[in-house]
Amino acid sequence: MDSALDPSADAFPTPFPFVLVLLRRMADYQPGLVEDALRELGHGRAVMREANRRWQAMQRSPRRRPAVARYRSVLGPPETTARRRIGDLTCDALSWPVPLWPDLRFEVLTAPGGAVWNEWLVRAPGAPAPALRTAADLAPWSCTVDDVARAFPPARPMEGSAPTRSRLAFDAPADAENGELRHYVAEFTWGLLQRVEDVRPASPSA
Repeated sequence: MDSALDPSADAFPTPFPFVLVLLRRMADYQPGLVEDALRELGHGRAVMREANRRWQAMQRSPRRRPAVARYRSVLGPPETTARRRIGDLTCDALSWPVPLWPDLRFEVLTAPGGAVWNEWLVRAPGAPAPALRTAADLAPWSCTVDDVARAFPPARPMEGSAPTRSRLAFDAPADAENGELRHYVAEFTWGLLQRVEDVRPASPSA
């Protein structure tokens, strides 16, 4: 079988539509937004499922490449590469532009030796973050994990329900009319906000 068509092969058609892999995981939360994005990209759900299947096959292949090499093979050379200090460790941060979100970048953080620590969407350098003052400002796909954490300190990271998911717990006013702080949990896929849950109902009126 031609390696370009073999779902277990490391060689994939170029350019590989990696954005469809991101969308496939986001469809669990925001199917409507995903449908709109697919129309914008000119693809159907079947193409999205096939892209995700091939990506999974690449990850599980006995001949799989290191994670960073896989990203380079499907995304090309990174737009930026930088050294970053996190605590006592130094890591490499590689980033790529992605369709649909011109103000975001797909970032991969690698430890010494090449192991991947994190892989998610982040705000592009110089791109302004949205104004986030209340929970009502948190629209799906409008902000990243870092955007929310900086807007509502001290946000508390929580374990996600899958490797590509993460959560933040934080306190914020419900909206501009209600200044009382409420407790929320924001859920992200690939670092992009999907939904916000109010986990502390407002106190009943006296």
